[in-house]
Amino acid sequence: MVDAVVIGSGPNGLVAANLLADAGWSVEVLEAQDEPGGAVRSDRGVHPEYVNDLFSSFYPLAAASPVLARLELHRQGLRWSHAPQVLAHPLLDGRCAVLDRDRSATAAGLDRFAPGDGDGWLGLCDIWDRVGDGIVDALFSPFPPVRAGTVLAARLRAAGGLRLARSLVLPVRRLGEEEFAGEGGRLLLAGNALHADLAPEAAGSGGFGWLMSMLGQFHGFPVPVGGAGALTAALVGRLRSRGGNVRCGQRVTEVVVRRGRAVGVRTESRAAVPARRAVLADVSAPSLFGSLVAAEHLPGRLLDDMRRFQWDFATFKVDWALNGPVPWSSGAAASAGTVHLAEGVDELTRCASQIARGLVPDRPFLLMGQMTTADTTRSPLDTESAWAYTHVPHTVKADAGADGLTGRWGAGEQQRMADRMEARVERYAPGFRSRIRARRILAPASLQAADANLHNGAINGGTAAMHQQLVFRPVPGTGRPETPVKGLYLASASAHPGGGVHGAPGANAARAAIRSTRATTAALSAVQRLLAHRGRTGDVTRVRGEGSGHRSGEGEDRETR
Repeated sequence: MVDAVVIGSGPNGLVAANLLADAGWSVEVLEAQDEPGGAVRSDRGVHPEYVNDLFSSFYPLAAASPVLARLELHRQGLRWSHAPQVLAHPLLDGRCAVLDRDRSATAAGLDRFAPGDGDGWLGLCDIWDRVGDGIVDALFSPFPPVRAGTVLAARLRAAGGLRLARSLVLPVRRLGEEEFAGEGGRLLLAGNALHADLAPEAAGSGGFGWLMSMLGQFHGFPVPVGGAGALTAALVGRLRSRGGNVRCGQRVTEVVVRRGRAVGVRTESRAAVPARRAVLADVSAPSLFGSLVAAEHLPGRLLDDMRRFQWDFATFKVDWALNGPVPWSSGAAASAGTVHLAEGVDELTRCASQIARGLVPDRPFLLMGQMTTADTTRSPLDTESAWAYTHVPHTVKADAGADGLTGRWGAGEQQRMADRMEARVERYAPGFRSRIRARRILAPASLQAADANLHNGAINGGTAAMHQQLVFRPVPGTGRPETPVKGLYLASASAHPGGGVHGAPGANAARAAIRSTRATTAALSAVQRLLAHRGRTGDVTRVRGEGSGHRSGEGEDRETR
């Protein structure tokens, strides 16, 4: 019997398993798919000469994460690579907003949209200089971040107090209008906000857009050399070097609960895998509380809250093997790893509004990756491994375009949607389609089939909107990984602080499990010392009847069997 079972081998599950192994626990990770990694995987499935990432690709949150930094994954061979520029947002008139890791270069580019906007950008960078480290520490700490929050509060007061707080809760459209006269700075903020499911008019989207922009400015959008799977390989290698084990092809169908405590799991083959101390679930909250744990073990209020759980947008993705670089009309886009395609903030609003109304966008906002530009190992010389994704409704009511898309995403609909996305790229890069050597389409159902946590391709484990963050994630409560079942911890992006590859939900769950075990061990030791003392004084019988919560000689191991 192992000390802990971790359900799911996404980055959060693997981070949790590594921290438990560091604490001396025996750990087994069970993964439903045939390979580990969750949404951090790569392959050569588009073309044998090209490496394509199946899901996530760029990792600014990983670059900033103290959780991953402490794992020292470079010792497992992990290396990072950067594109010459972080991000570009071209426009049809040839102008292009560029995010460069040199803040002065970013500012100079924004001044070309409107004089003085460079100073506006440098002002936002100055705020990050003062509070950025505190934000990162608080973001990746267990909630509530008492120590990190105290430090952050002091820095926020020094950096502007309530005025800064007001800016962070603004819609990103309003923040951009207040800070910039031209489109360039507004596009950088708004495009980054739409990495989550936040419309330009959503409260808090300004803070998220600023956060992502500053992460790009100060950390870049790095990629693992050789493909996203290299990050997973480093996490798996580190775990195995510490005695942990990862078993693939093991779909967990039940968390076994006895007397209110998780004591193990059962797999699809009905095999029982017991856990001495804890079960950590790197699965979505709806899956954990709607399927893996029987309703009889959960409070009615939690079940009612889960009916109100909101997913982030569904996703439609296309991977390409290109026989040459993307032929951008705006040459500034050629050297960026990430490219945003939308003709202004108004078009971003239009697209988000269509999704909210259940319409497949006719002019979808594309988030595009030029992977060979970021990492030359991804494809042959003078070619490009590329991808783009866009968001679509979970339930499609109609098509805002002319292709009659219904959201059933049969083979014909997939082809028409992929063609629509390619036509969008073609507007900004004439001749793009002639360079496509091969493509792969990943519709919402395809993404979910490859990783059950990606419900219809929802990539953030639940909406990033304010009503499902902090103490509201995944439901109103404490914002912590503990669940109503003793010894069971939520370790996925459905938990605070949410989506992105940074490992914080897994780390929070692992630390909570370790703390709980230490507290139980300390309590049992105190009772044992008291029993021993009273035994020497002839008072053992009376003590055994007192409310320690354990019968004589019964410790945690018996409770978990």
